[in-house]
Amino acid sequence: MIKIKTQKEIEIMREGGKICAKIFEKILKEVRPGITTFYLEEKTKELIKKAKVKCAFLGYKGDNEKPYPACLCTSLNEELVHVPPSERVLKEGDVLKIDFGIFWESFYLDMARTVGVGKISFEAQRLIRVTKKALKLAIKKAKVQNTFGDIGNTIQRYVESQGFNVIRDLCGHGIGRALHEEPKILNFGKRETGKEIKEGMVFCIEPMVSCGDWKVENTKDGFGYKMKDNSLCAHFEDTVAITKRGTEVLTKID
Repeated sequence: MIKIKTQKEIEIMREGGKICAKIFEKILKEVRPGITTFYLEEKTKELIKKAKVKCAFLGYKGDNEKPYPACLCTSLNEELVHVPPSERVLKEGDVLKIDFGIFWESFYLDMARTVGVGKISFEAQRLIRVTKKALKLAIKKAKVQNTFGDIGNTIQRYVESQGFNVIRDLCGHGIGRALHEEPKILNFGKRETGKEIKEGMVFCIEPMVSCGDWKVENTKDGFGYKMKDNSLCAHFEDTVAITKRGTEVLTKID
């Protein structure tokens, strides 16, 4: 069942979204060749403490019996999502996916961005640009009386028109008092299918795009997913609320 949020609950999530986005913006500014992803994790913990919020991911179990060991997900190149930070050093040309969330006043906020490390290839630039635009187009479809199938169809049609593939085994999700709520929001599908979008819904749209095939497999760490064919991939995500004023991106980075 999709949980409808009250105006008060959305206001709390709006405040949390602003905090989440401000922290995330500072994290992104730290990305450069020569640092480790664990360095980004340490910086994140400092920012979390300063903002007086909690990490959304640290200790989270989800479908995995093992609690997630970090605040950030830092997935590199062919890795798609949910890879914990480590002592790996970022190199010029790497493509880094950072997924981050907070827990604020009993509610979760979640967001992700893909960034290039230093100078990246033309294909990597295109991949990032297309995935970012797919999110933007999907958010425009996230409005009352449209369906979640409309969102997935918009993402799929645009991504495939640009010569890339959408990942089909992972998806967006509802969010609120739980990090993952109903519905599941696929990155593919048919128009006018799925649940109808209604005022009070809050959910995460997260296009995941590959240069190669769409199939994924688990990473060796037991937490993450990577492309089965080792192709380059990208991931963008925002938390969106459907309000009286229209569609609001709660985790917007100015």
